[in-house]
Amino acid sequence: MRRRSPLAVLALFALIATTLAFGASLAAAADFSIDPVHSTVIFKVHHLGAANVYGRFDEVSGSFSFDPASPASAAFDVSVKAESVDTNAEKRDQHIAGPDFLDSKQFPVIRLKSKGVKKTGDKSYQVAGDLELRGVTKPVTIDVEYTGTSTDPRGTTRAGFEAKFTINRMDYGVSFMPDGLGKDVALIVSIEGVQKSAEATQK
Repeated sequence: MRRRSPLAVLALFALIATTLAFGASLAAAADFSIDPVHSTVIFKVHHLGAANVYGRFDEVSGSFSFDPASPASAAFDVSVKAESVDTNAEKRDQHIAGPDFLDSKQFPVIRLKSKGVKKTGDKSYQVAGDLELRGVTKPVTIDVEYTGTSTDPRGTTRAGFEAKFTINRMDYGVSFMPDGLGKDVALIVSIEGVQKSAEATQK
């Protein structure tokens, strides 16, 4: 019988330990802070019955908690700064951030906060919550995809989710140009979080 070298045995044990530790990180509940550099909020609206116009918000923040073994205990709290709207046209951005649309001076934050989570598939969830926009809060139910968990080069656990849903802007008092802009606004919210227990090691 061929004997393994001591170094090979140690390497095997190290591999097993790393695999078990990574599996444990997936199986236990964890709290995450949203990484603004790797998170994106994109919107789309139809313009003058012609083309779809796209934009994004450049400042995203918030947190979430997630336990794959108990999805109902998950929670999401995502905020964007309304004035950080970016459509690649400065004058248009100022108009959208102004009183005709988002009124960012009076209502600086757009916030999505979950109230309940239900697992609907292997990596899919239905999230019920509240969306606050322009001082109006409405209930929403959105489909969310779990996009993965990994360990970055610093050994920090990261996790990601993506949601796609549509709102009626009129419901939130964003009624400027009712005939020129579509009422429906499609949104993509893609977030990547850094596990909170590891944040201190990254600073």
